Amino acid sequence: MVEQLLPRYSVSWINKIAEIPQTAWDALAMPLKTPFLEWEWLNNLETSGSATAKAGWLPNHLTVWRERQLIAAAPLYVKGHSYGEFVFDHQWADLAYRLGVQYYPKLLGMAPFTPAEGYRFLIAPGEDEDELTELMVGAIDHFCDRHQISGCNFLYVDPEWRPIMERHGFTSWMHHSYVWQNSGFNTFDDYLQVFNANQRRNIKRERKAVETAGLRLVTLTGDEIPKSLFPTMYKFYSDHCDKFGWWGSKYLTKKFFEQLHHHYRHRVLFVAAYNENDSHHPTGMSFCITKGDRLYGRYWGSTHEIDCLHFNACYYMPIEWAIANGIQIFDPGAGGQHKKRRGFPATPNHSLHRFYNPRLSQILRSYISEVNEIERQEIDAINQDIPFSRREVKLNPDGEVTFSDADS
Repeated sequence: MVEQLLPRYSVSWINKIAEIPQTAWDALAMPLKTPFLEWEWLNNLETSGSATAKAGWLPNHLTVWRERQLIAAAPLYVKGHSYGEFVFDHQWADLAYRLGVQYYPKLLGMAPFTPAEGYRFLIAPGEDEDELTELMVGAIDHFCDRHQISGCNFLYVDPEWRPIMERHGFTSWMHHSYVWQNSGFNTFDDYLQVFNANQRRNIKRERKAVETAGLRLVTLTGDEIPKSLFPTMYKFYSDHCDKFGWWGSKYLTKKFFEQLHHHYRHRVLFVAAYNENDSHHPTGMSFCITKGDRLYGRYWGSTHEIDCLHFNACYYMPIEWAIANGIQIFDPGAGGQHKKRRGFPATPNHSLHRFYNPRLSQILRSYISEVNEIERQEIDAINQDIPFSRREVKLNPDGEVTFSDADS
């Protein structure tokens, strides 16, 4: 479907990212800090059967063209549920039900199953961002009105993009992730020095436990990764979901992992744990994605419980690799129970929302400031409990996490 809106532009809604030339899409996506809006990643999600209509993620990507040139795009999905988002809007769905408002389907902008900051409209360098943003928001509003969609939601948005969309009438909702920041570390020992003496001993003990178990941890990236490790990683991921009763969260297919080797291994980092008697079949693995100075933890698993292997494969070895490779930000993924004690402060992220039902929209706007203030207080309370030595984690008025010496 193509709509002629202005003489300069045409807007198309695309149901398969494969319909768009990879070079055209990546000309917009490659300059971004996030890797999760690149054509290969999104196309793999679709062609592997992971993000599809059958799974409740109907691709419905918005594209803007000038003649045959793609100048703007937004990866979007029509959803009939809220699974795989990691922003828990069930209270809004429940409120809508009590108001007699149909909450689903909704329109969603995010990289599916990926709770990592960085979502935004993709706009070609040199184009008029304000004009194109207004055009795209108008196209979204028209689409939602015509198809009776309750609302449009953008999750884990790029902090620099958020104020732009707030000016276009979207409401910001604060959440938090646990994110490690490289505070000028040159070695792993530098990282250890930010903790108090007791926690330094704990981390050293946890590092030693894996060695005592007779395991050797190695990092593998790009062409270093044997092809066989990709289906192995799927098995670890799948078994881990089954073991902990997360069968409803097994979003990615085996084909997704296998296709990573062919097209995306340059962005993959595996931490593999090998028994001293077997250098070919890992006992456990973690899976990360990297781009520029960013590292993102995704999944992990092991053949059996091994003391402290999780902490080493998912936190300590990636941190050591991050320091050695100039990484400034390491987002280890969803959850936070174990992360804060290992130097991952609670860090704000935001989602953006527009409800088309007037009553639901009014309630959102009336109460969101109070909701965000409660979240801000929770973030502050979490960060004051991190076992740092002479360092405080502070949240400035803009929601940015900073560090300072406690006695300064």
